[in-house]
Amino acid sequence: MFINRNRPQRIILVLILATGLFAGCSSPNSDSEPTPVLSNHPQTSFPLPPLTANSELGWVLTDGSRVKLSEHKGKVLVLDLYATWCEPCRQSIPHLIEIHRRYEAKGLQLVGLNVGGPDDRVKVASFAAEFHITYPLGFPDQPLTDLLLADTTSIPQTYVFNREGKLLKRFIGYDDSMPAQLDQVIQSELASSSR
Repeated sequence: MFINRNRPQRIILVLILATGLFAGCSSPNSDSEPTPVLSNHPQTSFPLPPLTANSELGWVLTDGSRVKLSEHKGKVLVLDLYATWCEPCRQSIPHLIEIHRRYEAKGLQLVGLNVGGPDDRVKVASFAAEFHITYPLGFPDQPLTDLLLADTTSIPQTYVFNREGKLLKRFIGYDDSMPAQLDQVIQSELASSSR
C-alpha cells in the first residue's frame, strides 16, 4: 500500500492559496504576485476627520510639486491608492481614466497615489505611459498613508470625499460591480453639491 506523506502539506498549500483569492493585493512587495480580483470587495467607511481640515496631509506629484488635501476643498476628491504590480489596481485604471474624463469639468479631482514601496516609484512613469493615464499621480506623505491604510493594507483602495473633505465612500479592491457604484457616488455628490 502506497502512503502519500506530502498530502497534508498539499492540502495546507491549497487552503492558503484559496484564501488569497478573496483579498486585494497585500502590502507592497515587489517580489510577490498580486492576488486575483476580489469576488465581493468590502466597502467600508471608518471614522476619518474631514481631510481638508488637516492642511499638512498631502502628497508629492510626479513632477515634484507638493499638494495638500486642503487645496481640494470645494471639489469632489477621489484618491486611488495603487501599486504598479497590483493586478486589481491595473484592472481599475481604464475606469478611473473614464471617470476623470467624464467628471473633471464638473468639479471632480481624481489623484492616483502610489503605495507600492520605494522600488515601485521608479515604475510609475512607465505605468502612466502604458495606460495613458490623464489624471495626476503622486506619492502620499507617510502620515496620510498611515491614516488611509490604518485598518488594512490591501489595495487598491479608492476614497471618495465630498467638497468639505468628508469621506463619502471607501472601496477596497476592484471587481465588476465597483465602477457602477463609484459612478453613482460621484454623480450623486456632484449633483447635490451643485445645487
